[in-house]
Amino acid sequence: MMKEGLSYGEFGLIDQIRRRFGDIPLGGMTGIGDDCAIIPQGETRSWVITTDMLVEEVHFLRARISPFDLGYKSLAVNLSDVAAMGVAPCASFLSVALPEDLPAGWIEDFTEGYHTLSARYGVPLLGGDTTSSRQGVAISVTAIGQGNNENIKRRSDAQENDIILVTGLLGDSAQGLRDVLSGRMDSPFVALHHRPEPALEEGIWLGTQPAVHAMMDLSDGMASDLTHILEASRLGAEVSVENIPTRVSVELAVTGGEDYQLLCTADPLFVPDLQRGFEARFARPLYAVGRIIAGKPEIQWKQHGRIVHPDWKGFTHF
Repeated sequence: MMKEGLSYGEFGLIDQIRRRFGDIPLGGMTGIGDDCAIIPQGETRSWVITTDMLVEEVHFLRARISPFDLGYKSLAVNLSDVAAMGVAPCASFLSVALPEDLPAGWIEDFTEGYHTLSARYGVPLLGGDTTSSRQGVAISVTAIGQGNNENIKRRSDAQENDIILVTGLLGDSAQGLRDVLSGRMDSPFVALHHRPEPALEEGIWLGTQPAVHAMMDLSDGMASDLTHILEASRLGAEVSVENIPTRVSVELAVTGGEDYQLLCTADPLFVPDLQRGFEARFARPLYAVGRIIAGKPEIQWKQHGRIVHPDWKGFTHF
């Protein structure tokens, strides 16, 4: 019998928690429903805060990822959420539950991986918690960013006729996971899965562009993540399958997750300038894959203009 907490499904559980706490005023803060919570910092700036967990046998296989890469990835996935808000990270907190069977040097290597990414972006570690675990490693990271209010991007700000854009190739990480599970550890995709690069500079730049309306990171696959923007904005979308940037199958690209590219919507009048500016800054394209339309918050998949009906769903945690 399924445990009660899991019977809701991931998003049902989140919605149940949101409703239960709906009677407590937010006091001007923005909570559940975006990549980060938003806490005003005076009249013109705000903090953004996110928390993510990585649990052994759910998010990673300890025997197949180095502790350095796991430390690096633990911070990267949280910095990606900050990037999705359009602002810069400024601090993190790290909590770990560790079993007794860790080999000598494991925690030192894990910490070095976490430190390497922290140092690259000047993100100090301000604290956290440590405890023992009876089974497996569990990691919880909280990342904090701050920026000007006009730069902060929300999932709920997509507008009808916006162009849907992504900042890079999709599906590499999902292929990397497949290779890990099949024992192909020398695959180039494995490194991309184990050590993702958060699109921080891209997110900060997109945050300064008024033409960009809604934004989030691609952690669970476009099939799920774009739907979050549609639900928050109460709009639909058309996505052209042939325009999805990938070097693996399109299905894997939109369902696999853990790419940590950014997905945004932008005013169609300014998209050509936005794409030119992005490519000039980052030496790669900003890919247009579809547009926002009126209607139910769901994706219409199209192939060369004709509607297709693939059964594509992104990653779910339950």
